[in-house]
Amino acid sequence: MNKYSTEQENFWAGEFGNEYIFRNQSSTILASKTAFWAQCLRKCNLNNPNEKNILEFGSNIGLNLRAISTLFPNINMTAVEINDKAASICKKIEGVEVFNGSIFDFESEKKFDLTFTAGVLIHINPDKLTDVYEKLYQYSKRYILISEYYNPTPIEVSYRGNSDRLFKRDFAGELMDKYADLELIDYGFAYHRDNNFPDDDLNWFLMEKTH
Repeated sequence: MNKYSTEQENFWAGEFGNEYIFRNQSSTILASKTAFWAQCLRKCNLNNPNEKNILEFGSNIGLNLRAISTLFPNINMTAVEINDKAASICKKIEGVEVFNGSIFDFESEKKFDLTFTAGVLIHINPDKLTDVYEKLYQYSKRYILISEYYNPTPIEVSYRGNSDRLFKRDFAGELMDKYADLELIDYGFAYHRDNNFPDDDLNWFLMEKTH
């Protein structure tokens, strides 16, 4: 029985999402993610005496948040994760508040210094992407970061033998076209053949609200 409104949500909430957890647990992956986030967040003002809050949409077991908490030990973290098993693991990370459910169902009275996705927009039903863009924008006080597979035009590619599960496009460009006060302040690429910290060939884009 499908619990969510799109095939992609049910896919990640179910058995495939459970299996994904066990493919992505290792100290090597955590080291790569820590190096990755040190690069991505170098222009963010997140390490000062004032309380800072970040929100990740699609946290899985929280490896990104563990890496970021190493770089910014005093930061408050909120995670949105659809898979029950992944969310239960993420909840064990000190200082992380977890919403176990769909991104589309997440609501909060808080706003966050940084909202971000990492390898999540590529798995969203394209017809619902604008809803996620709105969440990223609505809940951000200042920064938005996305780390996804890039393509100049929208395409769908097979994902581990599954169709309609992975989509590439210019997510950052669409965000900046949709919200005129977003300014690109940094971007980069993580490469799977990096000698020290191999990653998943992701393009990342850091944007800041200018008004």
